[in-house]
Amino acid sequence: MNKKQAAYYGLAVLFIINALNFFDRQIIGAVGEPIRKEFGLSDSALGALNTAFTLIYAFIGLPLGKLADKYARKRILAVGVFVWSIMTAASGLAQSFWQIFAMRLGVGVGEATCAPAASSLIGDYFPSAKRGFAMSIFMLGLPVGLALSFAVSGAVAKNYGWRAAFLVAGLPGLLCVLALLFLREPNRGEEETVVVGSKKREGSSYLTILKTPTMIWLILSGALHNFNMYALGGFITPYLMRHHGLDIAQANYYAMVIYGILAAPGLLLGGFIGDWAKRKRADGALLVATVAILFSVPFFFFSIGIPAGETITFAALIGASVSLMYFYYSIVYATITDITEPASRGTAMAVYFLAMYLLGASLGPYIIGLVSDYFTQQAAIAAGVTLFDPKTLEPFRGAGLRSAMYVVPVLSTLLMLVLFAASRTVKKDVANLQDWMKGKPEEKSLST
Repeated sequence: MNKKQAAYYGLAVLFIINALNFFDRQIIGAVGEPIRKEFGLSDSALGALNTAFTLIYAFIGLPLGKLADKYARKRILAVGVFVWSIMTAASGLAQSFWQIFAMRLGVGVGEATCAPAASSLIGDYFPSAKRGFAMSIFMLGLPVGLALSFAVSGAVAKNYGWRAAFLVAGLPGLLCVLALLFLREPNRGEEETVVVGSKKREGSSYLTILKTPTMIWLILSGALHNFNMYALGGFITPYLMRHHGLDIAQANYYAMVIYGILAAPGLLLGGFIGDWAKRKRADGALLVATVAILFSVPFFFFSIGIPAGETITFAALIGASVSLMYFYYSIVYATITDITEPASRGTAMAVYFLAMYLLGASLGPYIIGLVSDYFTQQAAIAAGVTLFDPKTLEPFRGAGLRSAMYVVPVLSTLLMLVLFAASRTVKKDVANLQDWMKGKPEEKSLST
């Protein structure tokens, strides 16, 4: 296998691993309703199961990012895939809320290896001009994994119960561990126009990353975007079941269509259009992401207003919104590799993911759950209910969740402004990195 073939084989394996990553990650959203009812949970408690995963994912990512900058990335990834697959399967044996909570912590530890190691590998498999496309293929695992999770987990849960869904989700990852053994481990920085290998800037890599203005904006954007994506992913199936009256298999089928068919093209288009725009101007890719988020807002807003029962219209509108929101991933991930020296890319991704998951994904489902609980109680009070317990509140949970979902388009509007700010600084940050790699003095990094 020559170098080019090895790069595309590696990308294919990383895509499959990322798909399984999101398959296992999304399973709480797919089978959350029967779990909530079996254990008598509130929406905020259901959201906390996602928070358990994201908190440990965020914190453990920093040391794992450092490891990815020092040691063989394919080996780190192999250990991670093994751990998260075993912990996902074991979740099906949980007999209480706290047991499944603990299992989700284990899943978070394993999955924290994926983004730093895989992003660093892709940065060394492909040159800058092709990274947006390569990242879009890798991140295509996101909608594919989500779609499969909704479709497979929903069907398994309906026919065999939610516990069986966890067992089915966990086992395929073990095959990927074997595939990783044949992955080529590239030299760091080998696809750069200037070869620097493992050379790094002086001082702390963390400080260097945080002194890059574009990186600060991208970190903030990651927190906002992941808040929205995890809030939606955690509650799309409950929303379809409560507001549109679908059973768990039907709801997960629609979620599969939304993520796998309607939304997935956004990842490929984002990478392709982003690479094209970047060739035209340095800030082109981030401007594409800004415009995509801008147009996602009205689609999302109007989808929530669709009356109960008009499920196809709802799916079309929110699918268009999520497709535009997916432009974000391939563009931003490629931009991070463009502004970070090769020997620090794993660390840069880990810092980015710390904020993305600590301030975004961990809060999204939980806060939406809290807001949903609040509006559920308000709807119950308006109907004359005075005793609040799971049984009396159940009829009002659809209205409560519907009101809570309006948080997402509000935060997307703020995200658009943050991405625009990043586009104003990226040209100088890319130029500074290239100058450093060529041994020239860097310009002082200031916003323009």
